[in-house]
Amino acid sequence: MQLIQSALRHPITVMIVVSGIVLGSFSAIGKPIAQGLGLPWPDALPQGMEVDIFPALNLPVIYVCQPYGGMDPAQMEGYLTNYYEYHFLYISGIHHVESRNIAGVALMKLTFHPGTDMSQAMAETINYVNRSQAFMPPGTVSPFVMRFDTGSVPVGRLVLSSETRTIAEIQDLALFQVRPMFASLPGVSAPPPFGGSQRTIVVSVNPEQLQSYGMSPDEVATALAQNNRISPSGNLPVGDKYPLVPVNSVVKDISELRNVPIRMSAAQSVYLRDVASVADFMDAPNGYALVNGRRAVYILATKRADASTLSVVNEIKKALPRMQAVLPDDIQVSFEFDQTPYVTRGVSGVAMEGAIGSILVGLLILVFLRDWRSSLVVVLNIPLALLVSTFVLWLTGNTLNLMTLGGLALAIGVLVDEATVAVENIHTRLEQGASLPRAVREGTGETIVPRFLAMVCILAVFVSSFFLQGAARSLFVPVALAVGFAMVTSYILSSTFVPVLLTWLLRNHPEAGRSHAPVLDRVRAAYRKTLSLVLPARWVLVAVYLVACGVIIVGVGTRLGTDIFPRVASDQFRIRMRAPDGTHLGVSEQKAINLVKAVEEEFDRDKIDVTLGYVGTVPSSYPINAVFHWSRGPEETVLWVDLKDDAEIDVAAVQERLRERLTSDPKFAETRFSFEASDIVNEVMSFGSPTPVEIAVRGKSLPDNRAYAEKLQAELAKLPALRDLQIAQSLDYPTVEVNVDRERAGLAGVTPQDVANSLVAATSSTRFTQPLFWADPKSGIGYQVQVEIPRSVIRETGENGGMDSVAELGEVPIGAHQTHASNGNGVPLRGNGGIIRVRDVADIKEGTMPGQFDRYNMMREVTLTANIAADVDLGTVTREVARALERTGEPPKGVQREIRGQLPPMEQILNGLSIGLLISIVCIFLLLAANFQSLKLALAATSTAPAALSGIVLLLWVTGTTLNIQSFIGAIMAVGVVMSNAILLITFAERLRREGIPTRDAAITGAESRLRAVLMTSSTMIAGMLPMALAWGEAGAQNAPLGRAVVGGLALGTCATFFVLPSVFAILQARTSTASCSLDPEDPESPFFDKQADSQLQTT
Repeated sequence: MQLIQSALRHPITVMIVVSGIVLGSFSAIGKPIAQGLGLPWPDALPQGMEVDIFPALNLPVIYVCQPYGGMDPAQMEGYLTNYYEYHFLYISGIHHVESRNIAGVALMKLTFHPGTDMSQAMAETINYVNRSQAFMPPGTVSPFVMRFDTGSVPVGRLVLSSETRTIAEIQDLALFQVRPMFASLPGVSAPPPFGGSQRTIVVSVNPEQLQSYGMSPDEVATALAQNNRISPSGNLPVGDKYPLVPVNSVVKDISELRNVPIRMSAAQSVYLRDVASVADFMDAPNGYALVNGRRAVYILATKRADASTLSVVNEIKKALPRMQAVLPDDIQVSFEFDQTPYVTRGVSGVAMEGAIGSILVGLLILVFLRDWRSSLVVVLNIPLALLVSTFVLWLTGNTLNLMTLGGLALAIGVLVDEATVAVENIHTRLEQGASLPRAVREGTGETIVPRFLAMVCILAVFVSSFFLQGAARSLFVPVALAVGFAMVTSYILSSTFVPVLLTWLLRNHPEAGRSHAPVLDRVRAAYRKTLSLVLPARWVLVAVYLVACGVIIVGVGTRLGTDIFPRVASDQFRIRMRAPDGTHLGVSEQKAINLVKAVEEEFDRDKIDVTLGYVGTVPSSYPINAVFHWSRGPEETVLWVDLKDDAEIDVAAVQERLRERLTSDPKFAETRFSFEASDIVNEVMSFGSPTPVEIAVRGKSLPDNRAYAEKLQAELAKLPALRDLQIAQSLDYPTVEVNVDRERAGLAGVTPQDVANSLVAATSSTRFTQPLFWADPKSGIGYQVQVEIPRSVIRETGENGGMDSVAELGEVPIGAHQTHASNGNGVPLRGNGGIIRVRDVADIKEGTMPGQFDRYNMMREVTLTANIAADVDLGTVTREVARALERTGEPPKGVQREIRGQLPPMEQILNGLSIGLLISIVCIFLLLAANFQSLKLALAATSTAPAALSGIVLLLWVTGTTLNIQSFIGAIMAVGVVMSNAILLITFAERLRREGIPTRDAAITGAESRLRAVLMTSSTMIAGMLPMALAWGEAGAQNAPLGRAVVGGLALGTCATFFVLPSVFAILQARTSTASCSLDPEDPESPFFDKQADSQLQTT
């Protein structure tokens, strides 16, 4: 009452405070609104809330990416990853270490227990990285170590393309011109470009010329190293000067390399130009980027952890003209796959839902109260509370994201509750003949405690979110805070702003508050008559009610599908294509081009905004890129497709049709496909898995793992709900094994190292074994010089040049000598000029090996991945996969299996929410028991919860909505609101009972007196949530489950409040004494009241 009294005595102060808070709120959301409208925002003004896709999930994950060019997967695993994993298990708080090893790159993912201090974890990780490198082969460079969070997910791609320039030129410009500008933008973190390899000075030796001179490629590389060695310049005092003394130990012009002597003798001198050519080119590519089917280069737009997605993208778009200005005219730069529409649609959706909901609420209040002024006061409460809530969210360090927007959208329907109850009671007082000021004060005062209890009940349902763990807690706490701040604001406004404004608006029109609604009077009379008929059979009614609710909750509830987030038709997706293991990069690129054509034909090219694909693996020169895009080999292609906003395509249906077409097309024989969601919401909620279903089979023996995985794959293939089922690793990568016979090599005077050095130029390049450098004097940028035997099979896409058979590898020369002799077995000895070739000292044969080694806590694993059909929910798939695992049987000894992907997080989150819902009901029960000082009244108030749950289940089932995070939030809110309505009825009924009215009559009269109030609060909240439930607005499908849960729970819960609750009240309170439970002897209502002491006190 003190709050109301203070507000009525200082009305101007109330208005000034409200106006100040509104202005402060605009400082929080002004910049996001301006950015959304494309308007500038002065730097001198407060920058306001950051706008992001998700709140910071604080994922306890660190990535370590180790490159070592030229090493095969087994070498990466045994010589590098193994030592890292051994040491990483010492780190405090480590949960597990996963690793992936392919040729040239190893990627390790360190996952920690929730609550781990990640700053300390990062420091320990770097420490153990340094320790591990002491055990590794010479030449091992330091790895990249990075913390991974939701902010690390790309928010777009900067694409550079040209119809005239080579990929080598575009890559070099992207790396040294565009990327520095890109990375300098506020909040932007830019990894190296995708699509090209590093600019390199390539020395291509001619094998025939080498043989004619009796040379090996290693001899050429050694001569280059001796004649192009970096040397410090130093200084020399000359008189009064101190000049630098540079020596051209490194050539200034690459053409000078042609004059490097390789072998000098009186008889014959051999120079580099005699056996090789020199070209300014690029390293042999590991992969290509394709934009709309043409080669291009792109840079991922990732943001720093504390940056706003919307701000980052806007900064990038503003900088595009500056980036274009530094590039040649024939190179175009554009920003594609923009992820900010997910936020902008959410903001506009909340605004639209709020506007429509406010209009519907105002119309309903006008129907009930027949006064537009009262309706206006209630409606104004909605935007004011939302503004204040965003302001407080900003002050507490929260961002504007999908979760806080969901909380604000949910609050729209709840905010009218407080103001509606207060205004309705004021009108009741006016109808009873009280003056306007008296009606305002007493009407607001009578409801201040019930409104406070109602608010606390609604807030109590969100308390459980603070007890969740991991990502679930990070997702739900912002929702709880958004709703909580809005509810508290609404309560304060309805106790201060509402009475002041209503008094001002009605002071010249007091008759407006006393208008009667004949229809409502007739409804009241009919309701009282109905209750009079129902209450005699209250035991039967309550029994039927409980049984019916149990049948609905169990019978229908168990049929509801379950998901993490609602299935929303996205205009972005990706296709992962895997040709047979070890497929030539050029062949894979041609398959990718054919895939682009098929996608354009099925989806209609005019409805596609852009397609972007990457063929092959990331180069070991840019290992950090493996964190953002992992590909197992040259046979793999990932194609991203971005449809136009107005495409209006049933994506799931077209994908199914495309899937059938690709599997039957001979161009894609033995090629596997996986259709995956690629929008940022699914990227974040996939928790590191590219597909929703992932099963890992791990153990010490890779053959045992593979055998069980294939057995499990055969069983899972029988499930009609699964799509694109396949083993993720490359297990049969083709090899050409060179087995050196050490005895023959010894007789020939060569070592296995000589053989390996000679093969380096033929199979990779000398940049992995003998680093050579050249600095471009025009730009000051250093590049590597490498020796290699021409590999047109790699450098020329689609051609099968180079070696016609593996036997030609045996012709690579190792060296030659001055005399010729034989050991009788055809092995040339060091002697008279004979040439020693690889085939002379080694056996060469074709074979296979795993192209990727994956490990989990130092155990090798094989992984099965699968997508799910569009019409099947994740919960159904979980049960089917569990049954398939049972049918497969237990794995053999030493082999373990684990379900991963989205299935475990979904169960964890939904189980946590289920427990949270029960905890919320218990909390509300205890709060009510404390308020009413009666367990029976608390039980009566919570008796409406089964009806709310039944209504939620029924409406979700009827609308085909799954049980997911959004619908769970709505369910929790609906239960709280239904109980808050029950509090109003019970409070008035119990007051009447304590005044001496029989329990049955008190139940009827109390329910009748609160009929309009409960009808108004329920119907206005349903009206406020209706736009959301009907999926209106930009983000309608995303928030629709939330609205449907609230509408269903309120509809059935309100019915139970009107007809079941009076019966429960009458049953529980029938034999309850009206005596107070107070133990205070000075309390007049207490049975222990000391009358004599009180009389003496009064006499004194």
